[in-house]
Amino acid sequence: MTSHLVLETSAADAPRQSFWSHIANEIALAIGQGVYSPGERLPSEHTLAESFGVNRHTIRRSIAALCQRGLLRSEQGSGTYVEDFAVDLAIGKRTRHRENLAQAGLRGGLQVLMAERVRANADQARALKVATRGALLHLQILGEGGGQPLHVSDRYFPLPRFEGLEDVVRETGSITAAFAAHGVNDYVRHESRISARIPSAETAALLRQPVTRPVLLVTKVNTDLDDQPIEFAETWFAGDRVTLTVNHDDA
Repeated sequence: MTSHLVLETSAADAPRQSFWSHIANEIALAIGQGVYSPGERLPSEHTLAESFGVNRHTIRRSIAALCQRGLLRSEQGSGTYVEDFAVDLAIGKRTRHRENLAQAGLRGGLQVLMAERVRANADQARALKVATRGALLHLQILGEGGGQPLHVSDRYFPLPRFEGLEDVVRETGSITAAFAAHGVNDYVRHESRISARIPSAETAALLRQPVTRPVLLVTKVNTDLDDQPIEFAETWFAGDRVTLTVNHDDA
């Protein structure tokens, strides 16, 4: 039986962002914007400390956090280096693909690979609060950023509420824009489940990675502001290109 880490993404009271986490985010943004290229060595701790006006202990903690997130790697006696390709994507109450990429200094969007009408299975029906065998719109979507495939997803939307949603996604490359065109101007993520999996041959090919390399599978449910489920999705993230940071602080 596969175990899952259940992450409730409802907003919670949290302390003000610390100096080290703020600096870590600034460095992550610089990496996304290409200030530090893949494989490039970062300036020394002393140089970074002077640049940010903090002590070296604070910089050391920031770097350690970015290493844990997979954006940097430290080599003893050599220095700290940017990983070959690393994008830090947030999973929060209001997670948007384009906003995630913009914060990392990248451009990208969503591409519809396939659209079809299907009947809800038991899991989909439970998540979307529809009848089993109820009508759903199924989209297979590829998410890109910086010219690289970052994730591929199977997304399900209740019909007839979201009839024609695929046309807006094709035109705009945005689920958010498609929801807005269907009267949903804001929505939130109710739940995320994250697990590591070996991808299928099709998923591995779409992500341009070997089938033997694990991916991160995120299963999510989005709801409108009336707490009505509007999307159930399973998304496979390229494990060597993406770090997922769970953000409990967004409102």
